[in-house]
Amino acid sequence: MSDPSALEGLPLPEARQAAIGHDLARSAILEQLHHRRLPGAIMLHGPQGVGKATFAFEMALAILTATGDEAPERVREQVAALSYPNLFVLRRRLKDAKGYYTAIRVEDVRELRDALHHTRGRSGHRIAILDSIDDCNPSAANALLKTLEEPPADTTFLLVSHRPGQLLPTIKSRCHNIALRPLADGLVEQVVRSSLPDIDAETLNRAVQLAGGRPRRAFETLALGETSPVGALISWLQAPENMPTGATLQLAEALGADPHGPDMSFGREILSDWLADEARNAAFDRQSRMRLASATELWDKAHALLLEADSVNLDMKQTLVVLFDAIRKHRATTAIPIEQE
Repeated sequence: MSDPSALEGLPLPEARQAAIGHDLARSAILEQLHHRRLPGAIMLHGPQGVGKATFAFEMALAILTATGDEAPERVREQVAALSYPNLFVLRRRLKDAKGYYTAIRVEDVRELRDALHHTRGRSGHRIAILDSIDDCNPSAANALLKTLEEPPADTTFLLVSHRPGQLLPTIKSRCHNIALRPLADGLVEQVVRSSLPDIDAETLNRAVQLAGGRPRRAFETLALGETSPVGALISWLQAPENMPTGATLQLAEALGADPHGPDMSFGREILSDWLADEARNAAFDRQSRMRLASATELWDKAHALLLEADSVNLDMKQTLVVLFDAIRKHRATTAIPIEQE
């Protein structure tokens, strides 16, 4: 089964089978495995790109090896090939030669459910990985909920989620939730070097600095040119209220030049993270209700602007001008001195 989110030239999560970092999460699951108290569903949630899928396959390998009767190396080979009979993986599927379905569909979930109710192919526990559950459309999510309510015996679902806040509360309530956080820069460097041992120090340092604790983002930065506007966007977001209008217009022009290119894709992730952080920080600022109201309004406006630009193919440059202007106004009216943050 192919991975719709795979990055060209890099091993898939099922081939890696060993996540760097996340020691607390690893210890928690291995402790449950040791005492034979694995829950029916574990939700691995956190920012996209921190290694959740790789971690899921690492845990799957550990569980399948500990509960089965085959040699670890043999299990590892079959997991890498997605051929182990007790391992089930659900991702967005290929639609045709041009691309993937935009969502995991209800028929995909039903097929997984039916497979889990068949006679098992091997002794031991069974693992079902959903990478990611965020991709389920509403019908698929409801079908999955029914399965989680009456899970097959000796089966654990590992659900990868980048946006758990958007999932059905009833699904989250039936899962043992484990958060995977962004990694320290040194660990991000280890991840990059494990796949690109010959990378030069300057390029590696730039990728790590832009990654923000997300190894996937570090790899994505390597596809960007040296003159990419992404770095300028990061600098601009540090104090947008102080940036001159001319610099803001130039940034919108450069970033929106190719609406579907890697610069814009990466830029949207950074903008989304900044907006989320701004709303989170505002929520903890008890002295300013206006800041929270403004941050919430900005979040809604930003996502509405980008959604409209995508749906009706609006000029991305102009969309960014409007968005950047809204960000500047928000910060100009609500920003507090750095030493008070």
